[in-house]
Amino acid sequence: MVSDSFAIRTEDLRRVFRAKRREAKGEKREVVALDGVSFSVDRGELFGVLGPNGAGKTTTIKILATLLSPTSGRAWVAGLDVTTDSKAVRHHIGMVSGGETSGYGLLTIEENLWMFSQFYGIETNVARKRIQELLAVVGLADRSRTKIYHLSTGMRQKMNFVRGFLTEPEILFLDEPTLGLDVQTAHTLRGFVSGWLAEHRDRTILLTTHAMHEADELCSRVAIIDKGRILACDAPGVLKRELQRDAIFRLRIADLGDARAAVGAQPGVSRFTQTRSDDGLNVDAILTSDGALTGVLGSVQAAGGRLLSLEKREPTLEDVFLHVVGHGFDDEAREGGSE
Repeated sequence: MVSDSFAIRTEDLRRVFRAKRREAKGEKREVVALDGVSFSVDRGELFGVLGPNGAGKTTTIKILATLLSPTSGRAWVAGLDVTTDSKAVRHHIGMVSGGETSGYGLLTIEENLWMFSQFYGIETNVARKRIQELLAVVGLADRSRTKIYHLSTGMRQKMNFVRGFLTEPEILFLDEPTLGLDVQTAHTLRGFVSGWLAEHRDRTILLTTHAMHEADELCSRVAIIDKGRILACDAPGVLKRELQRDAIFRLRIADLGDARAAVGAQPGVSRFTQTRSDDGLNVDAILTSDGALTGVLGSVQAAGGRLLSLEKREPTLEDVFLHVVGHGFDDEAREGGSE
């Protein structure tokens, strides 16, 4: 056991998977999911891990939750080594995974949750009270007697969320907890998470998410991970202030099919993303200085593009992610990345 001053600590974590090459039957290659990941999470902290698919987020959580062993390096949860003290670690943790399809289909929501509470030795009266309160939070109070096989994916995710908080764990892992949920429900759950942590100041949450606004709203600190390496780690406000030395502009451009040459290839453009809308392209560009904008606008005009609007704005956590990783989630999705 190590000092328990941190709720979570990792030291040079590395995880390598072996995969078969499609082009050469039987030939194996190594896929490095984590490549020297080190960070620590204070007790009472809500810590976020941000990264594209395949970055190593879920692999990190699985190691910390004792579901996967590291290839090398070490990790401690609640002061316990996740490899040598895995059984003891499980008494301190809970986990919610987005898209998880857990539960026994022939049992109702309430029956599934009650059964889960008994695994942790929670008194029946306490368990039933917590179940009803949490089901009300996620909007499932009127569906408590619905059998699991009748639930939609979103409803199953709500039940998983309830299950994660039911035992009031010391350390809770939330792996994309709002994945597949509607905007209103996701907003409600974020509010619940903030309130729960405020009421349980001795508890700790590690959150992975694709939603930058979710991390910005909830997390005291975030780690940005890509290709198995942590590229930045600090409070969202600090990371955004560090980016303020750059100039960030949002352009709406019509009559231009692709902004890569007209914007991305211009001198002074550090990073840019583009998304298509009904009237053209929305382009977010991070420039090294305001002066670089002149060349960008000239290039857009030369390419036949028509500027509809131009806005200079303050940096967001998404801008930080783009600056650090080098591409946005849309770019990563087009490349077919997967966790």
